Amino acid sequence: MNTENLCMNCMRETGGEKQCPYCGFRADSPQMLPHLPLRTLVGGRYLVGRLLEFNGDGATYMGWDSTQNTPVCIREFLPDAISQRDAETLELKPQIGSESVFSDCYQSFLELWRKLVRMRGLTALISAFDIVEDYGTAYAVSEHIEGITLRDYLLQSKNGYISWEQARSMFMPVLSTLGTLHTAGIIHRGISPSTLIIGSDNKVRITGFSIGQARTARGDITAQLFPGYAAIEQYGFEGRQGPWTDIYAFAAVLYRALIGSTPIEATSRVTNDKMMIPGKFAEQIPAYVINAMINAMQILPEDRTRTVDQLRGELSAASSLSGGYTAGIPYSKEDEVPQKKQKKGMSRENKKIALRAGVLSAVACIAIIIVVVLLAFREDIFKSSENDDILPSGSVSEQQIQIPKFEGQYYSTIRATASWNATYEFTVKEEYSDTVTEGMVISQDPEPESTRTLPANGKIKVTLVVSKGLKMAKLPNVVNSKYEDAVKALEEEGFTNISKVTRLNDGTHEAGTVYSMTPTDFEKEYRVDEKIFLQVWGEPETAAEPSSAEETPSAGDEALSESTQDAQ
Repeated sequence: MNTENLCMNCMRETGGEKQCPYCGFRADSPQMLPHLPLRTLVGGRYLVGRLLEFNGDGATYMGWDSTQNTPVCIREFLPDAISQRDAETLELKPQIGSESVFSDCYQSFLELWRKLVRMRGLTALISAFDIVEDYGTAYAVSEHIEGITLRDYLLQSKNGYISWEQARSMFMPVLSTLGTLHTAGIIHRGISPSTLIIGSDNKVRITGFSIGQARTARGDITAQLFPGYAAIEQYGFEGRQGPWTDIYAFAAVLYRALIGSTPIEATSRVTNDKMMIPGKFAEQIPAYVINAMINAMQILPEDRTRTVDQLRGELSAASSLSGGYTAGIPYSKEDEVPQKKQKKGMSRENKKIALRAGVLSAVACIAIIIVVVLLAFREDIFKSSENDDILPSGSVSEQQIQIPKFEGQYYSTIRATASWNATYEFTVKEEYSDTVTEGMVISQDPEPESTRTLPANGKIKVTLVVSKGLKMAKLPNVVNSKYEDAVKALEEEGFTNISKVTRLNDGTHEAGTVYSMTPTDFEKEYRVDEKIFLQVWGEPETAAEPSSAEETPSAGDEALSESTQDAQ
């Protein structure tokens, strides 16, 4: 298959157009180092497309399998904090002094994905099927599934939350798959609404795998934790990680799905544990489910539910209660409704049944009366005038269309929806946005829920403003500038993620002067959230006579960095 006309975002044929007619992605869109350029061929088989996401241990790209002629996802081992990529050869190498850490993380990456390849076929797991090594690093290839994250699914739902009955059918297969992963020695450490994806088949699948070093704070590589879902032991506190770490995250996801809000971050709950459940939800959610969540979200690992089997048992417990709390479970007092003592005689449940029966009988009687009236006066009610069959052009009710809400949806999803494309002709305008995710619709014209007439042989025209993500800007060269002036110049271009690294000054350099910066390619454009490191000469050190109680410092000692990362 000729891949020259493939869109590197949605992997559909563009017909040679520079802008994809399906997703709006432009063929000349840049992809900045250290990420691979568009159309890079990995392992002689996999074509690299647009960057989908990245974190401490790597980057995930949209991809194309040139052997099977199908879209895939390509995960590259790319720990940016300890590695660097050659701009010409694309080879990835560890930074000087980080060789050992790079090697350890590299082996962890290979071990993780080799295990995942062997896990193919699990109901609630994204299927990985190949691992290749190229460009000095490793790549894991998995299936690409069209769908949305659980986070987006919940945000788009009517109430922002779902019922326990719906949650049970969605999440219990995930829990079973999680148990299988644990048996194989795989701990995810990143279960969250952002790493669970709902496909077109409405099944929830686990994605977003990373090595343990990338999901633990205070390590050698940049950590990616999900506040509200990460367990306390992932923040560097005492406590060994294990299946109970994923159990905490799973229960937190269940809490978000049932309650409609993100749980309080574990670090805040250590000193002030106020994980409250409003009273209205206590009436809807079975008490044993609430108990299971509470047990699984205990702060200390040793107090927490330890295994998936234990959690599954608690979530499946038969209960005579229809909802509410058992003793010892926290609740929000302002939502508490005092219960009156029941009088002897008919039980409350029997009274409810009797009341329902009475209401149903009354409704049935009313319906019978309405039918009788309609039959008796049908000629008068349905009498039509001579002109009833002649309606003005465009006034037929079926031609009046209510415009859906496209705002907040991904344009690729909109283009993939056949019914919308049969009804609407989309015009796309792109704008940078620091609040709306790249590829998502910022605004639309006509407005949502407004009404338009569908032409007899045409479509309704809709203009969508789609986010290009954060603004791109060229990096100014601030080397040899004073630090304050350098920061000002960078901020004027939109760069705000600036880190200062102070270096030892032997007295031959002007203090406060930038002598080096990273990145160093001043011809390319970078996202304005790109982390910029400025290496600055510190104040000259003055030699002091050591006292008898002090040791003379080594001549090789260096000043401490003001950043937690060394840019070199």
